[in-house]
Order: sequence, then C-alpha cells, then structure tokens
Amino acid sequence: MTPARLHSLGLLILYLTTGNGQDGKFSGPLKPMTFSIYEGQESTQVIFQFKANHFAETFVLTGETDDIFKIEPSGLLYSTRALDRETRATHHLQIAALDGNNRTVEGPVPIIIEVKDINDNRPMFLQPKYEGSVRQNSRPGKPFMYVNATDLDDPATPNGQLFYEIVIQLPKINNAMYFQIHNKTGAISLSRQGSQELDPVKNPSYNLVVSVKDMGGQNEHSFSDTASVDITVMENIWKAPDLVEIVENSTDPHPLKITQVLWNDPGAQYSLVEKEKLPTFPFSIDQEGNIYVTQPLDREEKSSYVFYAVAKDEQGKPLAFPLTISVNVKDINDNPPTCPSAVTVFEVQENERLGSSIGIFTAHDMDEENTINSILKYKILEQSPKVPMDGLFLMDEYQGRLQLAQQSLRKQDAPQYNLTVEVSDKDFKTLCSVLVNVIDINDQIPIFEKSNYGNLTLPEDTAIGSTILTIQATDGDEPFTGSSKILYRITQGDNGGRLGVDTDPKTNAGYVIIKKPLDFETEPVSNIVFQAENPEPLVSGVAYNASSFALFHLIVTDVNEAPLFSQNIFQAQVSEDVPIGTKVGNVTARDPEGLDVRYSLRDNMNWLKIDPTTGEIFSAAPLDRETTNLHRVQVVATEVGGSSLRSTSEFQLSLTDVNDNPPRLAKNYTGLFFCYPLSAPSSLIFEATDDDQRSFRGFQFTFALGSDSLRNDWEVSKINGTHARLSTKHTGFEERVYEIPIRINDGGRPPLEGLVSLPGIILAVVFIRIRKDKGKDDAQGAQASEVKPLRS
Repeated sequence: MTPARLHSLGLLILYLTTGNGQDGKFSGPLKPMTFSIYEGQESTQVIFQFKANHFAETFVLTGETDDIFKIEPSGLLYSTRALDRETRATHHLQIAALDGNNRTVEGPVPIIIEVKDINDNRPMFLQPKYEGSVRQNSRPGKPFMYVNATDLDDPATPNGQLFYEIVIQLPKINNAMYFQIHNKTGAISLSRQGSQELDPVKNPSYNLVVSVKDMGGQNEHSFSDTASVDITVMENIWKAPDLVEIVENSTDPHPLKITQVLWNDPGAQYSLVEKEKLPTFPFSIDQEGNIYVTQPLDREEKSSYVFYAVAKDEQGKPLAFPLTISVNVKDINDNPPTCPSAVTVFEVQENERLGSSIGIFTAHDMDEENTINSILKYKILEQSPKVPMDGLFLMDEYQGRLQLAQQSLRKQDAPQYNLTVEVSDKDFKTLCSVLVNVIDINDQIPIFEKSNYGNLTLPEDTAIGSTILTIQATDGDEPFTGSSKILYRITQGDNGGRLGVDTDPKTNAGYVIIKKPLDFETEPVSNIVFQAENPEPLVSGVAYNASSFALFHLIVTDVNEAPLFSQNIFQAQVSEDVPIGTKVGNVTARDPEGLDVRYSLRDNMNWLKIDPTTGEIFSAAPLDRETTNLHRVQVVATEVGGSSLRSTSEFQLSLTDVNDNPPRLAKNYTGLFFCYPLSAPSSLIFEATDDDQRSFRGFQFTFALGSDSLRNDWEVSKINGTHARLSTKHTGFEERVYEIPIRINDGGRPPLEGLVSLPGIILAVVFIRIRKDKGKDDAQGAQASEVKPLRS
C-alpha cells in the first residue's frame, strides 16, 4: 500500500472516532448540517464524512473557512488548527460535489460550525480605580455607584457569568461591613449598619477592594480581577427644618414659601402627610422640596400645625423616615374683648363692709395669651340706680375685681344695681353689663335630709372620676344666693384626699366622686363624714350644728395589683476595675397583696446579673469606663403566683475611672527629617495623650529617653503636660535612619508608663526648614512637628 493511501486510512480512522453531526452520525449524504466544536482543541480534528451520488468524484469547500477548515476529495471535512470563539463564534461554509469535469452535481449546501466556548479569558474591570460618594443615613440597599467588568467568554455560559464581591473595607470599624455590592450588577450600596453608623465627622472616606470572578464565582478554576474604590461620606441633609412661624391673616400673595426640605440625592418625590385630619390642609410641597402655606391662617382658629414631609424614590418607596414640620401661627391684634355673658351677675350681702370683694369680672380676648394683644383693662362707666349715691362700686383696672367703694348696701335702698363696664385692649373697646344683686344675710344653716347614707362597697380599681354617691342638704335662705348655695366638705375619714364632692348649682345635690385611687391594702374600711356649709359666712349668733353633718361607711374590696418598686430609677456608682461578681447595687419592690417578688433584667447585654430573690445586682463581665461610662438596664419585678403581674424600673450604673491605660503618642509621626550634615543641633516637637479620664488640670506627663545609650546624642525636654521636644545634642551624626524610643509616664495611681518610638528620623542631604515660633514654647505654641522638608 502506498504512503498516500496510508494517510487517507489514518484520517478515516480519526474520523470514525471523533466526528459526528447534529444527528449523532459520523457520516452521511451531502445535506445542510450544523456542527458544534469546542474552541482550543487539538490542531487537527475530523468533523464529518460526506457521501455524494455516484457521479461525484470530488468535493469543494467555500465560505468562512479562515484557512482552518479543509475537505478531502473523498468528502472528509476536518479542521487544521484550534478554533477561537472570541475570533469567530460561528463559521458559515458551503460544500458542493463535482464530477470529473468539475461540474457541480450536488449542492452547494450550507454547513454551520458553531464554536463552543471554554473559559480561556479572565474578567477585567473597565478601570483600575473608581470614585464615588454617599450621604450618611442613605437608604440601605439603594445603589449609589457601580463598578463594571467585562469577560470575552460567552455570557450565555458560566464562563462569562461574572460575580462581584467586596474583599477589603478600610477602615473597618468593629468588624462591621458598612458597604455591600450586588454580586451580579456591581451595584454598591450601604448595608443596614452602614446606613445607621456612617459619620463623615468620624471617618470622611473609605477604601474598598472589589473583586470580580467568572464562572459565577462558584468554581475554584475561575479567573478574577480586582479594582480599588474610594468612597467619600457626605453629611446627611435630610433634616427637619427649624420651627416655622407664620403671621396670621397675612395679606401677601399665596401660596407663600415658608421652608424647604431636601433629600440627599436629586430625583426624590416629595409629599406632605397630615398628623391630624383637618377640614382643609393649608400646606403644599413642590418637587424641589419647597413647602408653602396655601392660604392665610387664623391663630384663633388653630395656633399651631404639625405635619410630616416624606421623600420617596421613583417606585414610590420611602427613602428615609419622615421629617416633622412644626408651624406656629403668630398673633396679631384682630379680636376685640368679649364679655363673659350678656349679663354678669354678682351678689353682695347687705351688711358687707366697705372694701369687701363682691367678685371678679373676667372678660376674654381670643388673641394670644400673655401678649400685649390680650392684656385687658377694666373701667366702670355707669351705675344705675345712683342711690343712695353714685360711685358705690370700684373695679380693679387689670384684675377686674369688683369691690364696695363707699358704704355697705341696704336692700331697701335698691335690691339690685346695673353697671356698665368698659373692657379694652390696645386697639379695641367693648361695653359689658354687670348686675349686682343685694341679698339678705345668711341666717339659716344647711340641713342634711338624712344623717347616715349606710354602707358603700367598691373595688379598689374603681375608676378615678366615678360618681359613687349622691347626698342632699337644704337651706332656708333666699334661693340661688350665696346664703343658700351649699358646699360639701369631707371632714373625717379621708386623710389621703381620695374623695371629692361636686355641688349641682340648681339642686344643691352633692355628687361624691373618686379623686385618687382607692387602696385595699392601706384603707379597706373608712367612715366618711361630710359637712354642708354656705360660701357666705353665717351672721353673728348662728352656727353650724349636727344637722349639717352626715356620714357613710366606705368598704374597699381587694383587686390583684402588680408589684410596686420603691423608686422609678435606681442609681449606683462603682469603679471600672471591680472584679466580676461584685455587688454593684440593689433594687426593691413589694407586692400590694403580699406575694413574693422575683427580679429579672431586660436589655442587659450580659454586663450585669441580678439575684432573683433579693434584687441585688452584680457585675457579670469586666467593666470598662472607656467603652461606656453609664450602663442602663430595665429591672422587671414579677409577682410569684397569682396572675404573675409585673412592673418595671430602671437601674443606672455609672463607672468611675481608674488609671488603666498607658500614655501614647497623640498621632502617628512619620516622615521626620533632619538635614545632613547638621550645621547646628536640631529639634522637633511631639504630643502625647492618654485614654483615661482627664483630670481638671489636664494630663501631666513626664518624658525621658527610652535608653541610656542615647543620652550622649539626644535629649528630651518637657514643654507642658502633653508636649515635649526631642533635640540633637551635637552635629556629628551619620547619614541614616534613627529610631528614638521615648518613655512617657502619666504620674497616675498607679503610675503607668508607655514606651513609644519616633520612627524614621532620617538625616538626609535635603533642604530643611525648621519653623520656630518665637516666644511660644508653651502649651498654646506647641506644634505637632516643627520639621518639614523643602523642595529645591
């Protein structure tokens, strides 16, 4: 067999083992077909063996062969080198069968080669560094920036499916991630904790390292890339405005802008929500956040308004909590004084002495109280009749007190007097009518209809304000006068003021009401004694007797009640270094029914524990004033048995400081330079601090070199309690880096000492400016560093 025939046989064998069409066969007639081949395979790959009719002697291949695809005269289709999907994903070919005269006897037919993807490309970020900004308290989960990466592999396969994640956050406070990224879109947003805790004052910027992986991030053979993200934290501007004041009955054109709210980002949709339902809501807001009053307001109709401003996103979801908008309506003097009634009636006994007070006349003004607009003045303009003389009455100019001005009155002279009173504010005047009735003297005492109202049984939880009994006395003096009006007073059996009596002005009936809670445990049974008396004094020679007194027996029944703490807030103070298990305080509660009480803690955070029987509170973990100086916990007292009712109180534990933190440098000192060679001794200033509580004199640190071997070359001198100067003692230094250890002692009890190092003091051949503020080597003049390199 010839070598050429051996070659053809080898190709045929390869075909039979590797080639097949979409129907799963290795060979077949010439017809349209589609083949799928993975990219990156071996250089020569048999695809299919085509067969034509008996007139065909050869086959020809045309189309997008890219010099990769070949066909043998026998119809064997094969590739000559590896395919690359990223260069061409689909090859469109045509195959025709020819006879011996090169005439087409069959075809051409279309052949499609689909190149299947393999993961041979790594994802790449579009840029190595991204920058963005976010407002504090922005809504968690709402993207404020995006990072984007591309992968040349087929996005319809896992090879091109990208997975984003944050791998580093700097700084990372309390191991909390303030930012999150959508693993498919690369959208960066705040986490819930970041929305609550980001503070541009504490940390104005953050740096993230973001990675992207292909294979959906789920394969250990996936490729990856990283990018840096710098994020600036900006102040939250979604804040409630100050109190708004609007002058009532304004004549300015409406709507009138009164204030504004703004969301942190543009595009927010604003709306107002009423706190209370009003017939007409006189405020509106536009999409710039401007808030308007839409009509003049009347302070006498409503003096203040409270409503809410809401910001929503384009889907109508709230972006943050609503803001409270408070509006006060400022008063103008637009209301005249008004009389308390059409006619105000007073009574005076005919034997009243000169100067006696008859009553107080009080007019009203609807303008704002305690302002010049509502200050009223009173003056009597006319008295009728004028017998036995004019000017019998006097009225206080500002208080409206009506008094007898000339003499005592006699009913036979005139049974009543009509007074015209002028009431004025600074702009208006009103005339009011006052009728003064002259009544006879009080010579009859009130007499109870019965002296004993029997027993009355009530549960101790009877509601305050309840009417529990009606009593009745009568008086023989002139009806509807001060002499016949009856007032009821409890004289015995109610030292705690639990009961009160209201009098019906028409019938003189007395309604006994509950004013304070009843208590079975302290007063289960009481004998209540009433006295009936007149507001007007009795005439000489007449006195109240037993007929003006009555009684009833009050029986209070028991109702189960919750335990009572001895105080609402319990406070204690201990040193922060007390051992675990130290008693730090105690609480006490009692059950009104005498049941045992068990104690427990709520919102404790495991700092404290409580003895459930005694209420003694102990430390359960190390306490640290520098972490928190005041612990607050809720103490729960639960009755044992019964209905297991419970009540709560608060326990506050404040920590006093101990000296448990050594001094340290106030900041990181890096890049400190001295000029080489030194022409004269040089120095620099550094500052120390301490995490313990500062005394009223401030820190009083002492400073010394950390090693005696340095004393020939360096010295440390104290400037004040927190600042010191490090100086060279000569100029003969080598050109190199020096690490100078410094001992800082706080002088506390016990004294603590910190060994710090001023790193990187380099004697280099550069130009140095040493700035010295003359006459300011004190606390005010001490600078963090006096050495700065200059550029030549």
